[in-house]
Amino acid sequence: MLNYFAYFGVAVVLLGAGIVLFEITTKVKEFELISKGNKAASLVLTGKILGLSVVLYSSISNSVSIYDLIIWGSIAIITQILAYYLAELLSPKFNVHDAINNDNQAAALLLLALSVAIGLIVAGCLTY
Repeated sequence: MLNYFAYFGVAVVLLGAGIVLFEITTKVKEFELISKGNKAASLVLTGKILGLSVVLYSSISNSVSIYDLIIWGSIAIITQILAYYLAELLSPKFNVHDAINNDNQAAALLLLALSVAIGLIVAGCLTY
């Protein structure tokens, strides 16, 4: 039972850290936009949370200790953030920051799907 609570606690802290790192390192400030009723920002944040949760799930299931979870969970979070930046670079047709600020829900759905897809790929890479 102690291991369960230890893994759960560490995973929740890592999830919170991942969300904060996303908020700090990306141009789009989802929480501020959501407070103003921006649905696109909510969709993007949902994608980030789901993507992070998927990689943390895989980190938990494949870790051999709490330290292993912390290491691989952190690597997975950083990979998710880097993949988000890559998505910004690879979308020359529209500016991600502007699209979300302008409540472009179509762009937000694409980013949500991309976050989950990258999360699944990263999670697969974490199996050994």
